[in-house]
Amino acid sequence: MTDTPIRVMLVDDQELIRTGFRLVLLGEPGIDVVAEASDGEEALASLARLEQSGTACDIVLMDVRMPGMNGIDATRAVVERFPSVRVVVLTTFDLDEYATGAIQAGASGFLLKDARPTELVDAIRRVAAGDATMAPSVTKRLLEQLRLNGTLPQEGGATPPVGFAQPIAEPAPVGVAAELEVLTERELDVLQLIAEGKNNGEISGELFLSESTVKTHVGRVLAKLQLRDRVHAVIFAKQHGL
Repeated sequence: MTDTPIRVMLVDDQELIRTGFRLVLLGEPGIDVVAEASDGEEALASLARLEQSGTACDIVLMDVRMPGMNGIDATRAVVERFPSVRVVVLTTFDLDEYATGAIQAGASGFLLKDARPTELVDAIRRVAAGDATMAPSVTKRLLEQLRLNGTLPQEGGATPPVGFAQPIAEPAPVGVAAELEVLTERELDVLQLIAEGKNNGEISGELFLSESTVKTHVGRVLAKLQLRDRVHAVIFAKQHGL
């Protein structure tokens, strides 16, 4: 395990919220809060300053509803300008209509602000390790929202091609088959289990593989399908009927 701490930025327009998160993380070994911001523009400016000073940021905890640049636009900008930085979106409501947009913008996870301190810390560590995290109550709602928007197939319907931004007018079965054919049988098994929300330990137990082997398979699945992380792997899998 590396001695380098996970460097976190807190982005929320409410100072009290930022203070609460900072106090939670203060006592956690291996996690440092390196910056705070009250809106998206300030967060981007802080990331640029950190980069110039040689002090990188690994994880941004990003509020959604903020004045000025909101969390969706800020997430998209972070992903584009600072590709090594991961974003975990935070919101008060698990029905927040902005959550889908934030995930589409490239966030690596979605967490509710009333999450327990241990859940927050676990989310940070998982995302920093290249995994992804999502509040359990949100997963089904997120996928249903994508389905209603036309970016996931209806039950019994045709499977659309990859892409989250626009509704799909025509099915593309050939493209879908080609997308999945790049995976080996074992990698397809892993993708199906990812789609069920299983972590590496659970996949390891189900497929009788070591966790290191599972991690390798997960990495290959993400690379072959050109997916940013497991959240997008879940969406991809649901798009393709897995």
